[in-house]
Amino acid sequence: MSTFFDNMNETVNRFFGTPAFKLVRKQDPTTSHQAAQAVDTTKLETMVYEAIKGFPEGCISDDILGMFPNYPYSSITARYRALLDKGFIEVSGVKRGKFGRNQRIMKAVK
Repeated sequence: MSTFFDNMNETVNRFFGTPAFKLVRKQDPTTSHQAAQAVDTTKLETMVYEAIKGFPEGCISDDILGMFPNYPYSSITARYRALLDKGFIEVSGVKRGKFGRNQRIMKAVK
């Protein structure tokens, strides 16, 4: 018997996540291909999307990175492109970040 949570997990897995082959180039070393296989992009994309969604007026990367201090910078920031390409977020301008550089303002659209 299927439950609500089974259906929800199926939906998340269908829309979030990036295949490992898209994370590396063919000429990359074997270790890079192994690392790409180990990344749970479904979990990371879901986390980042939900974090961005928590800022209805939009947020910058500094806002999101501050929510995940125990994750590597690149594990979080690499998810923005996937979410943008899939139409889950949009960029609506720029804002100066805490270190003085301009950052894109991101908003959830779905």
